[in-house]
Amino acid sequence: MKTNYILIDYENVQPKSLALLNGGEFKVFVFVGAKQVKIPLEFAKTLQSFGTAADYIQISGNGTNALDFHIAFTIGELSANEPEAYFHIISKDTGFDPLIEYLRKRKILARRSKGIAEIPLLRAVNAKTTTERVDAIVHNFAARTGRPRKRETLINAINALFAKKLSEAELASLVKSLVKGGYVTIEDDSVSYNLPPAN
Repeated sequence: MKTNYILIDYENVQPKSLALLNGGEFKVFVFVGAKQVKIPLEFAKTLQSFGTAADYIQISGNGTNALDFHIAFTIGELSANEPEAYFHIISKDTGFDPLIEYLRKRKILARRSKGIAEIPLLRAVNAKTTTERVDAIVHNFAARTGRPRKRETLINAINALFAKKLSEAELASLVKSLVKGGYVTIEDDSVSYNLPPAN
């Protein structure tokens, strides 16, 4: 199973809690500015619950993009050892987007989300309505470098995205909704896509 790394730009985004990540296969790195000396207790407690799967990285220098460079270096280091890992940068800073585009061209899975709840994997797990589930699928598939090309592999990919908790009828309904919404076309069992750009 691929590792999902969560890299939090704590100068830019300060989540109150990491409770949404509980029960998942996540490794969390919180990048803290050189002058940030206080972490809220609730956040610290939830991070501590991850044990060795979480760590703080306090940068040593100052500068406009000092923390961003630390995140970029860490992704490079980790991806060299785990090329199949998925890197989720949590930041509102759009300056990460060229890095993410470059990583994707190198076949490294990466995405920037503005908050923990926006991570596609979590969006899927927490989706309840058909609209929320279709939205989660579209966001997930838009960020992929490779997508299922057959109907059966499409259904299997959707099933995996929702942690194999959906019935066959629910999966069939989601495929139908994707086709109806114009996101997916299925002809003779072959699947093609018309997805919005990944964001």
